[in-house]
Amino acid sequence: MQKITLQVDGMQCGMCEAHVNDAVRGAFPVKKVTSSHAKGETVILAEAPIDEAKLQAAIEAAGYTVGGIRTEEYQKAGLFVRLFGKKD
Repeated sequence: MQKITLQVDGMQCGMCEAHVNDAVRGAFPVKKVTSSHAKGETVILAEAPIDEAKLQAAIEAAGYTVGGIRTEEYQKAGLFVRLFGKKD
């Protein structure tokens, strides 16, 4: 699973967060998307890689500006991983 963190400028309130989230959900099959106008960022969890240029275009089409994009592998840490550590 991929975790994609974007710096998004122009969000001023909860409705702005919802607009960005809807733009992402409408353009890509994502597991989860959350935005924070206070932090100026959007975090996306997706099973498959997402084209960064298309992602930026989808958010900018909604009226917001994308600053930076950071992609990393994501693995959900369940109860047993937290208690006993990751098994390799």
